[in-house]
Amino acid sequence: MTRRWSTAADVRTPVRRRWDDGTLLRCYAAGEPFPVIDVPLRRPRASEIGDDLGAVQDWAAALAAGSKGGAYYHVTYEEVGGRVIGRNELPGRAVVRSYGQAWALLGVTTEVRQLDQILALLAQEPVLRHWVGANPLKALQFGASWDRLMQAYRWLLAARGSGRYLREVDAPGVDTKFIERHRSVLAHLLEVPSTSAGFVTALGLRTKPELVRLRMDPTLGLAGEFSEAVLRVEEAAQAQVSVRSAMIVENEISYLSVPVPDDGVVIWGKGFEVDRAGALPWLRQTQVHYWGDLDTHGFAILDRLRAWLPQTRSVLMDRQTLLEHRDRWGREPSPTSARLDRLTQPEAGLYADLVSDTFAERVRLEQERIDWAWVNAHLPCVAPQRRAGTVDDPR
Repeated sequence: MTRRWSTAADVRTPVRRRWDDGTLLRCYAAGEPFPVIDVPLRRPRASEIGDDLGAVQDWAAALAAGSKGGAYYHVTYEEVGGRVIGRNELPGRAVVRSYGQAWALLGVTTEVRQLDQILALLAQEPVLRHWVGANPLKALQFGASWDRLMQAYRWLLAARGSGRYLREVDAPGVDTKFIERHRSVLAHLLEVPSTSAGFVTALGLRTKPELVRLRMDPTLGLAGEFSEAVLRVEEAAQAQVSVRSAMIVENEISYLSVPVPDDGVVIWGKGFEVDRAGALPWLRQTQVHYWGDLDTHGFAILDRLRAWLPQTRSVLMDRQTLLEHRDRWGREPSPTSARLDRLTQPEAGLYADLVSDTFAERVRLEQERIDWAWVNAHLPCVAPQRRAGTVDDPR
């Protein structure tokens, strides 16, 4: 019977709820008056008093004891009863009237003291203090790191737009590992994206340079007498060079194996990093061929490259090549079914067949599995470009 009556734990529940959602700490950090928490108590009915007065008295005593003499909450009493059992004063409500009572009831005095220390530390940093006040529970998760977070924030703010590398940070106790580990909160404080690249770029710091690897005809003079080079994309883009043809190859070993065309280059596309090749302005008026895996992602990369270089023609990514190598098919781990608007009609038809599993489930022919004699017979820099079935014209 007594289990239906409120206990000290029932008083604690709504207070805990307001702690967990941050309401109490936000009000506290803002210096606002305590939002009084008035908890109605489920108490014995008049008939239950007469049935077991001792149990009722024990219940009332337990609630009073749970208040710790008013340190946790105040109990207000109401009269219950009538002519039959007489008038009795029983607990009617439990009221938490102060922050001190709430902290004692929940046992969070240590956490609140830590928040006080954080707010004092950040007294001269209004942006940081405001964030802590709005997100006190998150702020507590960083604990003793706030001194270094403040130093990192100040350095990043001062370095904003400087073009410096993040590695150059010299704030007390702060290194790049610390910034990476706390990038999410620092991004909130600085109002920039929290992704690794977005964080650095939005702050105007220098990003790790993008590189492009290529083999070239030495007569181009692109890298002196060297036959292969790894160049910064922004520097390669500024080169004054006249390239007659280019082959972009997804797989590294295939990239190393194909012959370099006369007055041309072979570029390692490296999957979706093909954007780096696409960004080279001296390829815009050049004959470009792309050789990728024969799977859905291979066509997605081709479609992406054509956004940069619409004249790009695919090679060894045709239906005949696929069907001639049935014994070398694999399974694509995570096929895409994205809409690809830059494929030619033959490419789009084959892509649709791969998406719909026309030939088999998740068919994939990796380019390094294609018979090399077949490659030699169909590469445009080896065989005549007009040979039947070798090139799909994107026009």
